[in-house]
Amino acid sequence: MKKILISIAAVSALAAATVPAVASAQPIDQREAQLDRRIDIGLRNGSLTRGEAYRLRAELRDIDRLEYRYRRDGLNGWERADLDRRLDRISAQVRFERHDRDYGYGYGRDRDHRDDYRPRW
Repeated sequence: MKKILISIAAVSALAAATVPAVASAQPIDQREAQLDRRIDIGLRNGSLTRGEAYRLRAELRDIDRLEYRYRRDGLNGWERADLDRRLDRISAQVRFERHDRDYGYGYGRDRDHRDDYRPRW
């Protein structure tokens, strides 16, 4: 029983030591800039609509304001983890929106009217 408890304690201590190192691997401002670039690229190549890009950028602005509030009295581990979790969620949303086949203006049937008539034989 002691061996199991010791091994569980060792694994949990190792996991606790690696989580802060992974969470702070990339600065928050750099992650926000990278997400903004991904949104911009998606808007330019048509994989994001204007509405999707506007909504995603609004969420990035909300996180930026929250980061400002957190940093006023020092950014602790919980606040950093909260910001990372929110940025991960937006990153997943950007990935989903860019691959949902909901294209902007000029893509699909609106661009080329050859699809209007297809013989069914």
